[in-house]
Amino acid sequence: MMISEGLAAAMSKQVVAEFYSSYLYLSMSAWFDSRGLSGFANWMKTQAQEELTHGGKIFNYIGERDAEVELGSIEAPPAKWDSPLAAFKAAYQHEQKVTGMINDLVAMARDERDFASESFLQWFVNEQVEEESTAKGIVDQLTIAGDHPQALLMLDRELGQRVFAMPAAAE
Repeated sequence: MMISEGLAAAMSKQVVAEFYSSYLYLSMSAWFDSRGLSGFANWMKTQAQEELTHGGKIFNYIGERDAEVELGSIEAPPAKWDSPLAAFKAAYQHEQKVTGMINDLVAMARDERDFASESFLQWFVNEQVEEESTAKGIVDQLTIAGDHPQALLMLDRELGQRVFAMPAAAE
């Protein structure tokens, strides 16, 4: 069964949203890098790569369901934040917004009785739990670190250890 035009259009918008997420995190990476926080920059660059795979996964699914992807323009993300904490708070808020968008897609698939799409989207539901939890954890650590440069540098070193790994379900 082919995916409905409405769901294909909504999923196409999600592809653009995922690519915007990648742009946002790449912008954050550049901002951190310009402040000498290469670990934070690495974490964000890795996150940008992950978001590209999410968009690609949805893009491929739309095609597999014999529908056409409609790509829209990607707006420019912000380029500056007041602090590392402000950047991660923005990332956390962004992930909460994406969670809402994924939930809307699941509800739409469910309403249309498109169980294949609902099953496909479940991976993203679970992924968003992880995305929000990770961003919130870093917000919490930055809040605890406060104005202590040593704590910021320790966290920078820790975040610099992150490496991109293609999600098993996206291969």
